[in-house]
Amino acid sequence: MKVVTISILLFTILNTTLAQAQKTIAITTNNNALVLQTDEDNRLNIVHFGQRLADQQEYGAVASQYNLFDNNAGMYNNAYTPAGTFNLSEPAIAITHADGNMSLELKYVSSNTQQIDDNTSLTAVVLKDPVYATEVTLFYKAWNKENVIEQWSVIKNNEKKPVKLEKYASANLYFVAGNYYLTHYHGAWAHEMNPEEEQLTHGIKTIDSKLGTRTNLFEPPSFMISFDKPAGEDEGKVLLGQLAWSGNFKIDCEVDSYNNLRLIAGINPYASEYLLAAGQEFQTPSFIYTYSQHGKGEASRNLHRWATRYRIVNGEGSRLTLLNNWESTYFDFDENKLVSLFKGAKELGVDLFLLDDGWFGNKHPRNADTAGLGDWQENVQKLPHGIGYLVKEAAAAGVKFGIWVEPEMVNPKSELYEKHIDWVIRQPQRPEIYFRNQLVLDLSNPEVQNFVFRILDSLFIKNPGLAYLKWDCNAVIYNAHSAYLQKQGLPQSQLYVAYVKGLYNVMKRFRDKYPQVPVMLCSGGGGRVDYGALQYFTEYWPSDNTDPLERIFIQWENSYFYPAIASCNHVTNWSHLPIKYRTDVAMMGKLGYDVDVSKLESKDWQFSKQAVATYDSIKDVVWHGDLYRLVNPRENNIASLMFVDSVKSKAVMFTYLVSSRFGQTSTPLPVKLKGLDATRRYHIREINLYPDTKSSIDASRTYSGDFLMTVGFNPGISQRRASVVLEIAEEK
Repeated sequence: MKVVTISILLFTILNTTLAQAQKTIAITTNNNALVLQTDEDNRLNIVHFGQRLADQQEYGAVASQYNLFDNNAGMYNNAYTPAGTFNLSEPAIAITHADGNMSLELKYVSSNTQQIDDNTSLTAVVLKDPVYATEVTLFYKAWNKENVIEQWSVIKNNEKKPVKLEKYASANLYFVAGNYYLTHYHGAWAHEMNPEEEQLTHGIKTIDSKLGTRTNLFEPPSFMISFDKPAGEDEGKVLLGQLAWSGNFKIDCEVDSYNNLRLIAGINPYASEYLLAAGQEFQTPSFIYTYSQHGKGEASRNLHRWATRYRIVNGEGSRLTLLNNWESTYFDFDENKLVSLFKGAKELGVDLFLLDDGWFGNKHPRNADTAGLGDWQENVQKLPHGIGYLVKEAAAAGVKFGIWVEPEMVNPKSELYEKHIDWVIRQPQRPEIYFRNQLVLDLSNPEVQNFVFRILDSLFIKNPGLAYLKWDCNAVIYNAHSAYLQKQGLPQSQLYVAYVKGLYNVMKRFRDKYPQVPVMLCSGGGGRVDYGALQYFTEYWPSDNTDPLERIFIQWENSYFYPAIASCNHVTNWSHLPIKYRTDVAMMGKLGYDVDVSKLESKDWQFSKQAVATYDSIKDVVWHGDLYRLVNPRENNIASLMFVDSVKSKAVMFTYLVSSRFGQTSTPLPVKLKGLDATRRYHIREINLYPDTKSSIDASRTYSGDFLMTVGFNPGISQRRASVVLEIAEEK
């Protein structure tokens, strides 16, 4: 009896000690929670992701309700899965130590949560290998109101010699649900952001890029995961996620043998082994995500609010409307022709004139895309009086002046290439391969970083009135090889990572010196749209495809991840659709023009001037309001969405005919509005009308918010009224 009693007592003491030692860490927002917990081996696991519990103390009991792992087959729900020891599934981190050992174990050491402000917290969790001096700190930054979490890891080598990072993910998440549905995107130049939704099955589904630069060209690092069933706009459980990295990325979604989902997101380990010196640390890029139990619409509004408040430069401020010369002149211009366009910009009513490609190069003039990149001096034939003259003439005409650059690139036909071929990413033993007749400069080299920064800095030093920058990037990396890394004795496998870090270094230096200058993020269209780059930019260019019908779809998908204030939408001549349709589509973001206004027909010119004034009256709602998607163009013959201001007193609704293939030429049913106050009454009037046309909508009537959101409102779309813009205003 004494032996039994002692055994029971020891068992009780042991379990009590384990229970006391067990650590539960809850990273929470207003609605959601990510809960981490140590097990009996002091490994850190994910035990809950989803809705926040009312009683925080109950998180400790979550793990007991699930069969989350198998001690015989390797852990599945680890918070940051290491390779080579207990784990037999896909790792988040893999290391080769200085002695050649490829194993890694990570045990919990400590954690702390810092309250940055009343809305933001930062949790740091330290993990260490008990045998090797390797340390990993997991960081979770949470924004309460926006329900957004930003996650990254810092890997520190405390060994006496370098270690090799084979894989170094930013995040390792674990989800428990009945089924999982992944929405990701594919595309190409002028055909970006085409969604595909598929049910995830056992095994690993990977989305990735290996292009080096312009890495979003075929597949962006943005995606959605729906849980249990495909999420709709206003219902269903869904996660919106993105790796904030402008280089090669890899996102793995693995449904394991327990039908649970492991997600690992980070820099693509392809050709990217990284040598981490003794005493040094490596910080991974951020993985940013939000979760909603009320559909994709709410999740996207979470991201919009977070991005405008915390990530995009001047996200809560204003933007400049502009007239760009590209489609009206291409490379064929001189300063007289440009100056003649300034008056048209002023009469149109835009804020700024943007000079695009073709203004530089003398020995190898930039008269086509075959020469001149890298030689950033004004072309004396085109601009004998320089950029400063254009800035002054634009100011005299009453508009600001901006300029295009592509500072990361070089044409083989350039003085820069002739003088500094060692600055170019190229395999010296192989034929050069060109993308748009150009090669990429080696930004792993600090000299090249300084050169690129000086290009930008010099423009603003010489021309203090310069008001805008369009930063382009039109090539991917072929024949990846760095003469600089070779000279430094560093492995070539570090080039892809070092390039992006060098790029961000230049961008940060520029932004630190010029914090208020508006800069457009362009990359042959939407080839570099991510929150890694957007922390330095005010806006982005979704696509070189400016056909308004195509732009409806491209802008629709981008709108899940980025707010309207950041989307540059231009009226151009890419389409035969009426200028009203083109303008209405461009108004769903930051409006610009890329047309020769002197060639517009009289009524088109009259309409365009009126449209800029109309846009000025609604842009604050578009830029800073909440976006509600009403009718999906991929599922209907119309597209409809609306922006609602923060106090629900004003809204703007855009509706477009996108297809009449089945003889359906008018809106079949009322469109149900969203985001209004059900108890208030609203006037609805049509705006942005073409000259000499009248609206069929009675602006004198009022409707309750309840009526508009329950019954709806028919904008009267037809082939003769292919686009309609409505202003909804609270009755005073």
